[in-house]
Amino acid sequence: MGYSLPLFLGFLTASFGITPPGLINMTAAKVSLNEGRNRALIFALGATLVVLVQTFIGVIFARFIDENPYIVIMLREAGLIVFTILTIYFFFFAKKPKEAQEESKLHSKKSRFFLGMLLSALNFFPIPFYVFISVTLASYHYFVFELPFIYTFVVGSGLGAFFAFYCYIAFFKKMESRTAFILHNMNYIIGSVTGLISIITLVNVLLYYLN
Repeated sequence: MGYSLPLFLGFLTASFGITPPGLINMTAAKVSLNEGRNRALIFALGATLVVLVQTFIGVIFARFIDENPYIVIMLREAGLIVFTILTIYFFFFAKKPKEAQEESKLHSKKSRFFLGMLLSALNFFPIPFYVFISVTLASYHYFVFELPFIYTFVVGSGLGAFFAFYCYIAFFKKMESRTAFILHNMNYIIGSVTGLISIITLVNVLLYYLN
């Protein structure tokens, strides 16, 4: 396996994971509009640095899980329950997210780099996300848990994260109407994704027990 594949997969998964509107990328866009693109890029660099650390932690934890197959089965079963509950919640019970909350307009005089690090560190989702992604990729032989490939995957995820932030910084004005649509329908989008994951997980669990 060459290094280009884990680099590309890291880039692709990070870009996909960060593209939906959230506090960090929306804040990057706000900083760009209010204080200029350079300060927004500094903010994005701080956030990306934390994403690199979170990705590495997630992949290392995934390597431990991959070496213990019984843990993978337990996590699949637990994940099936969790994702099913999340799907039901987002489709039927979750409230629609509010657009452009005032809290995202941060006026801290501290370095935007450390502000980006802080907001990114408060988001714990990337760690379980990369555990799931790397275990799944490894199960299909697209990824191996060896340090050179892990480092390459982490670098790719950092590049993908920064690219996603940059798109918000550079093109937010053009994407604003689409962003509003996504925010308005975010619950259904997330519910669809978790529903799809639930179906895939259910199939994997059934195949394991049938074999």
